[in-house]
Amino acid sequence: MSSGNLKLAKLAFLLLALLVASTGAARADSPVITVLTVKGTINPVLTDYLARGLGQAERDGAVLAIIQLDTPGGLDNAMRDIVQNIVGSRVPVAVYVSPSGARAASAGVFITLSGHIAAMAPNTVIGAASPVAIGPEGEIQMSETMQEKVLNDTAAYIRSLAASRERNLEWAERAVREAVSATEQEALEIGVIDLVAASPQELAERVSGREITMLDGRKITLDTRDAVFKSVDMSTAENFLYAISDPNIAFLLMGLAMLGLFVEITNPGLIFPGVLGAISLVLALFSLGTLPVNLAGILLIVLAFGFFIAEVFTTTFGLFTAGGVVSLIFGALILFKDGGPLFSISPWLIATVVSVITASFIFIIYKIVAARRKPAFTGPEELAGATAVVKTTLNPVGTVLFRGEIWTAVSESGTIEPEEEVTITRHENLKLWVARKNRGGSQ
Repeated sequence: MSSGNLKLAKLAFLLLALLVASTGAARADSPVITVLTVKGTINPVLTDYLARGLGQAERDGAVLAIIQLDTPGGLDNAMRDIVQNIVGSRVPVAVYVSPSGARAASAGVFITLSGHIAAMAPNTVIGAASPVAIGPEGEIQMSETMQEKVLNDTAAYIRSLAASRERNLEWAERAVREAVSATEQEALEIGVIDLVAASPQELAERVSGREITMLDGRKITLDTRDAVFKSVDMSTAENFLYAISDPNIAFLLMGLAMLGLFVEITNPGLIFPGVLGAISLVLALFSLGTLPVNLAGILLIVLAFGFFIAEVFTTTFGLFTAGGVVSLIFGALILFKDGGPLFSISPWLIATVVSVITASFIFIIYKIVAARRKPAFTGPEELAGATAVVKTTLNPVGTVLFRGEIWTAVSESGTIEPEEEVTITRHENLKLWVARKNRGGSQ
């Protein structure tokens, strides 16, 4: 290569390096937007995830945190914790009902209204924020006084959220008292949300330059143009815990715990059923801790387990078993009654779990009772005259199969081949003395 060409190559390389460096520097100086995704029922696992995500946004110096929301509602306590995290966040938060087809129902309305910015994607809905306990189907029986207290408290809470963000107070209260809903365009027209955006990128472009007032009184002017989006997803552990925070999974885990512990108690030393039962019990307790549990339902299920155990150690001719089945069914039916339709167990799952557990318990109890009713046969008198089958050649010592067990045996009739029947003559020191069995009877 000539000297001139070498200089040109060096110059081109230098220019390329400067271009890459400037691009990287520009990207490093770009504002960061943290994106969190909430899809499904609101529960304590999602509360912890959002708290972690907002903390990460603050550590990253994000100019905005976007919560993409799609929920049918959830637990009141979890919703209030999320609202507190959003209101107290040091990073401006935009609650964005998305993607297309998503909804912000019940608890989702409160979360949306609490955001510094409230936005919706096309073809989404918001509303129906009535407390479940006094919903149109009357899911829970309450006194009129208690219903009025719950309704007034919830209405006041949503009014305070709407007022703090200068949003439509009248519609917010109607969403609680009358369970009204609105499309994204209707919500925009009546001042429930701030804008409709087709994507997080469009949302960021349209809110750039907007002034946000934080809880501590700081005023922040958003600069979100050309921002870098950084997603903070749920961790593997959070996804697992969220998956088991489901009424059906919780009931299934309780069933596995009952079955595993029952097998281990009635057959000590098997280990695996006990380990499986213990793990299922711990996971079930966690799951129940994230759900609106009815204590009476838990007590009935525990009582069912006690009845099944009692059947093993007593002779009730199935009375305890029947009581256990009835207790288990009623326990499952009322286990999550206080949570309304979002927290109910599938009738098919109840039928399946109860059937499997009942069949398994009856089979195990039958085997245990049958074994106890067998006459003892360990003494010499009980063994003499009984029939065994040769397993390995007796010449004269070998093995025989007697009542499902392999015994060392000594032949008194010379060599005896496998599969021949022999008669036990005596029993000494865990050995059987046997003789060839005549076809007409024992010797």
